[in-house]
Amino acid sequence: MRNYDEETLAVLLRTLPAAPEAWVKAAQEIPLARRGLDDIVERARADRAFREALIGDTETTLEEAGFDHDPALTEAVREHLSS
Repeated sequence: MRNYDEETLAVLLRTLPAAPEAWVKAAQEIPLARRGLDDIVERARADRAFREALIGDTETTLEEAGFDHDPALTEAVREHLSS
């Protein structure tokens, strides 16, 4: 593997095409989604009724709790509840 200095790396990086807009948007949303997931998991730990509602019908419970419909968030919540 070659060792490149910072200037060479910068030149090489500038030759790459820009990242697709959808990738940039998704990367910007990751921290927000993670905080939302953390909040949901914490609430599920503290609130038995909420946890049971999530287990019974995750999607509806999240929507009723004020979260936008997001299949990825729904799946992440299900994964956390099953572990």
